[in-house]
Amino acid sequence: MRHRAARASLLPAPAIDLKAGDLKAGDPEAGGGDGAVEPDPARVLHVLLVEPTYGPGGSHAAWADGIVRHSRHRVSLVTHPERFWRWRMRGGAVTLAAQIEAVVATAGRPDVLLVSDMVDVAALLGLTRSTLAGVPVVLYLHENQLVHVASRDGATDELYATINWTSMAAADAIWCNSQFHLDSVCAALPPFLARAPDLPHTAFVDDVFTRLAVVPLGVEVAALVAASRRSSFDAGRPPLVLWNQRWDHDKDPTALFRVLKALARDGVPFELALAGVNTRHDPQEFDDIRASLGERVVQAGALDRAAYVELLLRADVHVSTARHEYFGIASVEAIAAGAVPLLPHRLSYPELVPPAFHDAALYPSKLYDHLAAVLTDLPAARVRIDGLREAMLRHDWAAVIGSYDRGLAAVVAAS
Repeated sequence: MRHRAARASLLPAPAIDLKAGDLKAGDPEAGGGDGAVEPDPARVLHVLLVEPTYGPGGSHAAWADGIVRHSRHRVSLVTHPERFWRWRMRGGAVTLAAQIEAVVATAGRPDVLLVSDMVDVAALLGLTRSTLAGVPVVLYLHENQLVHVASRDGATDELYATINWTSMAAADAIWCNSQFHLDSVCAALPPFLARAPDLPHTAFVDDVFTRLAVVPLGVEVAALVAASRRSSFDAGRPPLVLWNQRWDHDKDPTALFRVLKALARDGVPFELALAGVNTRHDPQEFDDIRASLGERVVQAGALDRAAYVELLLRADVHVSTARHEYFGIASVEAIAAGAVPLLPHRLSYPELVPPAFHDAALYPSKLYDHLAAVLTDLPAARVRIDGLREAMLRHDWAAVIGSYDRGLAAVVAAS
């Protein structure tokens, strides 16, 4: 792999003045190197996909399953259950390497490795050097620990950010799920690396930046867009507000609940469905909102897929107050099912929604005013987003899988 020889020695750190937004999305089909060989469009590759946080209903599992289902390439999965993410990053490489050995023994040597961000790629490659020597690696960043919102007690742990960094340094290509994510990585890496006590890695940042590209997530939305809606409002009930995100501090449920309590106090009609996965031991704010809103809360807790889809098709309004979002699967699903969205005008959300709908779907501030306007005149809000439901087909796997297939082929051709 051509680029690895260039990183073999520690060089004096060059001056780096890169800000978020300076680096735009690279082309995943360029292969990440100069003089790239044109990939063979007819060749079917063997892709070994490694996902250490794979669980029912999880976004990482949906990503992996979507690639297996839609790719023209032959994909072998290596997974661990979706729990103990910190342990997966610290020690998962050992057990994943053992699984890889077994898969390669039965399915054959892969042409390319596609690895999720919860893997220590450098360690994994060292542990599989006899089996995967020379196999190019694509690192897919669903999220990263460099700029992730700190836990509520303010604790940070640079170990996980360092694992993300060394994984990027070891990979042949690094794909981010949004331009916002790519820009965030580019802004965070130089100052993070500059804090090293000696021999800082800043000399290697520019090389890593050349291998960054945006390859969005695929979402199974075609069936949602085509499905018949069963709106609560159209059935004569108050508008149904849907929260379908993970129950955690970085999604900032407290901000939404504060607005909903004020709306209820002011007599604005609505009902509330809380359908996200609870990852917390102490979801106090969720207990509080159920106590405060009483019968307005018609659903609280995660659902199986069939019941979740039924709820999506009933929902009238979808709201996000997230402080951390690199893509937004929950929002894509809700919009594809026909809900009126109110999303923050920041993070990755402006990329999810075509610019023509930004004024109607994104709020810069004052969520109370925007949500009150939608709930008190839902028909008018629906008119403003007419066509947005169908626009979500741009996120369907059928629309995005070609970027994965051609990008993987380009990486192989360049290796």
